[in-house]
Amino acid sequence: MRLIFTLLTIYSLLFINSINATVATEADINAGEQIFSANCSACHNGGNNVIMPEKTLQKDVLEKNEMNTVDAIMNQVKNGKNAMPAFGGRLTDDDINNVANYVIDKSRNGW
Repeated sequence: MRLIFTLLTIYSLLFINSINATVATEADINAGEQIFSANCSACHNGGNNVIMPEKTLQKDVLEKNEMNTVDAIMNQVKNGKNAMPAFGGRLTDDDINNVANYVIDKSRNGW
């Protein structure tokens, strides 16, 4: 009986934590969208790239350029590359993480 109670308790805690993680992720995506709109959309509106049109934020292009992970996008946003300026001094690490998650989400689900 004690084993059943322990297992139910563990299951309940895991279930509650998974719900909280989902809500936090949605909030982070929403924050990322706001940051993207304010800082990135001038060049990347709709997942496009007005400076280098072949380097869009579409899933296949991100994969081809090995930019299809949150870490890869965070590195480029923070440090800049080629024509893209560095945002490391302008945005917090949390902001950069949120915008990177937003870009990944949009690349997978459509701009």
